[in-house]
Amino acid sequence: MSSLYPVSDAASPHPDSQQPLRAELAAGLLAATAHTAPKYFYDAVGSLLFEAICQLPEYYPTRTEAAIFSRHLAEMAQAIGPGGTLIDLGAGNCAKAALLFPHLHPEQYVPIDISLEHLRSAVQHLQQRFPHIEMTALGLDLSLPWRLPSEVRSDQRLFFYPGSSIGNFHPDQAALFLRQLRAACGKDGGILIGVDLLKDRQLLHAAYDDGLGLTAAFNLNLLRHVNRVLGSDFEVGQWQHQACFNADLSRVEMHLAARSDLVVSWSGGRRNFARGERIHTENSYKYTVARFLELLEMAGFGRAAYWSDPQDWYAVFYAKAI
Repeated sequence: MSSLYPVSDAASPHPDSQQPLRAELAAGLLAATAHTAPKYFYDAVGSLLFEAICQLPEYYPTRTEAAIFSRHLAEMAQAIGPGGTLIDLGAGNCAKAALLFPHLHPEQYVPIDISLEHLRSAVQHLQQRFPHIEMTALGLDLSLPWRLPSEVRSDQRLFFYPGSSIGNFHPDQAALFLRQLRAACGKDGGILIGVDLLKDRQLLHAAYDDGLGLTAAFNLNLLRHVNRVLGSDFEVGQWQHQACFNADLSRVEMHLAARSDLVVSWSGGRRNFARGERIHTENSYKYTVARFLELLEMAGFGRAAYWSDPQDWYAVFYAKAI
């Protein structure tokens, strides 16, 4: 049995549902340092581009995380225990969570994504493969205040957050987000989360500025998405992709830089950009194992275990609500 629920404005087709997004985008573009949220990468084209990026030899996170799960999934399942409710944050095509099903045997699977429509075919396909698992898909923007509806079972909740998406949050925001998950866990829940670890600057730079230019296309495509949501007049050819590692803040930054002096307009607003002026589109924070264990403890998780690759490029953490 599967169900789909649009439980946030971002998942609703009603025209008024775009107003909060337009306000958010306008505020970011008019800030002292222009910025947008990473969620605007993921329209239909952006999602396909990201899937292609994950296949690049330079982009180590996806294959490294997959290898960790492949090597250690039995150990993870033993630590977690069977049954309960598997809540997949930013589920996408649900492929990563589906690999857990034969080991964790969840009674309910709850994939969450900003686009409910994006989940529809994936959930329908999974339901055919695993008809014994109750599936409840939620359209939810995790960057906004959120709550789980009553259709989500409250017992033995496991929040699954792969892909090192936690790195998109400033550490203070990451701690707040983890505390929200802890509050939603109840007494017997936990978290299984992928985290990108601090490593050589050259490896990081190559992963976010690949030779084929797919990451550049992914970053630039954000402007097309912004145009559709905000009604702005960005011209993609007037901008260029930039990525750098900020050692002081332990994060990779992605920006879009204006190639010349230009003006961008939208209904009710406009901004002048000087040549070289940038829009900050993403941060990806990199952690040490010790720092992330500390973050989990601050959020109310404990009895943590983690698994890594031989190079210590990446880690998957499991921690219980305490």
